[in-house]
Amino acid sequence: MSTFILAVETEKAQALLQTFSSASLLASTALGAFCVLADHVVQLTLLQQHLWLRAVLDNTVHGLIGLWSWAIVIGLRKKSDFYEVMLAGILACVIDLDHFYMAGSLSLKAATSLPHRPPLHCSSLIPVLCFSLRLVLWLGRLKDSWCSLPWLLFISLATHHIRDGVRHGLWVCPFGNTTPISYWLYVSITATLPHLCSVLMYLTGTRDVISTKHGIAIDI
Repeated sequence: MSTFILAVETEKAQALLQTFSSASLLASTALGAFCVLADHVVQLTLLQQHLWLRAVLDNTVHGLIGLWSWAIVIGLRKKSDFYEVMLAGILACVIDLDHFYMAGSLSLKAATSLPHRPPLHCSSLIPVLCFSLRLVLWLGRLKDSWCSLPWLLFISLATHHIRDGVRHGLWVCPFGNTTPISYWLYVSITATLPHLCSVLMYLTGTRDVISTKHGIAIDI
């Protein structure tokens, strides 16, 4: 029995170490480099004259960072992984729709000139939404088959908020806004967030459930 327990714990330790494999570290480094390159492109003088184009590109960058981050977390081994990655990217994009909702208009000028930040940009909502989703999955007895979904939502929301935080800081209800995040801190957090998420998934047993479900060890 003790031998079996030791084998299980050894396998878990190896899975955790694989979270920081050379491939995942290379992918996260490339993600950080992409953030820098993409932000420089968005800030090009030419784009400042075309507000809609700049807004679309900026939102696309949010989506690409979200899907890239989730790809680092889960790896890409099967068709369903690509669906999850695309979902992460879409969720990271649709957050900005609350600007138009609050403005009550499709006018980009109105959406970007709100007197206060729209609700989905409140960083305090991230844990609330993730835990609420986890509760819904538990009540619906879907906590095993969809166990990674709250973490996917966390990555999508967190990467978006952190990037926005460079300009506006984080809106932490009910305490107000933090000071703007320094640019290189944003890049560093974005590059390391997938690894943090992966470790938290390991500590909460989510990775064990995924591995058991698919019959494979998760490594990134």
